[in-house]
Amino acid sequence: MSNYVNETLNNIEMRRSIRSFTGQPVQEGDLTAILEAANQAPSAHNQQAWRFVVVRGEKKTELASLVSSRAADFPKASSALLRMAARSIKSAPVVVAVVNTGELINHGTNLFKLNAEQSLDFFRTMEIQSSAAAVQNMLLAASSLGLSTVWLGVLFLIKEEVVEFFGEPEGEFMAVIPVGYAAKESQGPGKRPLEMQVRVLE
Repeated sequence: MSNYVNETLNNIEMRRSIRSFTGQPVQEGDLTAILEAANQAPSAHNQQAWRFVVVRGEKKTELASLVSSRAADFPKASSALLRMAARSIKSAPVVVAVVNTGELINHGTNLFKLNAEQSLDFFRTMEIQSSAAAVQNMLLAASSLGLSTVWLGVLFLIKEEVVEFFGEPEGEFMAVIPVGYAAKESQGPGKRPLEMQVRVLE
């Protein structure tokens, strides 16, 4: 039960990460709304240095197989997470990937005239921050439409292969998000009390 009357705050509080989905398809209008919400996120210098890759059908099955096949190459804990991620990808009707395009890195390097190493680190971090905001918009938009999602961060372990699979060799992997209807509802993990997470400087 939410503590808020405000619809936006309620949606934030009630959002859950769901890893198992029914076979019910996601309507095109809902998918477009989720992508539009992601595209409205704030981005450094308004570069929108992200690309959204929608994966369905046979390509989705191939992605799940790629992730599953690489799981054995990693230690037990990360291997288990990769196998779980593969199952989530397989069960969801659609997967949305977010990759960074490098456009901000190029734009910022020319604009700020920093040295190459400093520029790469600075603007790469800003691209990641921007794309993370887009992903959060996507998760909240999906939740507001009655859909479920999970942010599969563990795929970063095989990011080069994932980016190549998406046909984005110049970009950098950011996130893979299965989208669908929850097979089973989740209560979600408990959160630390706010007073443990906040410092005030005056």
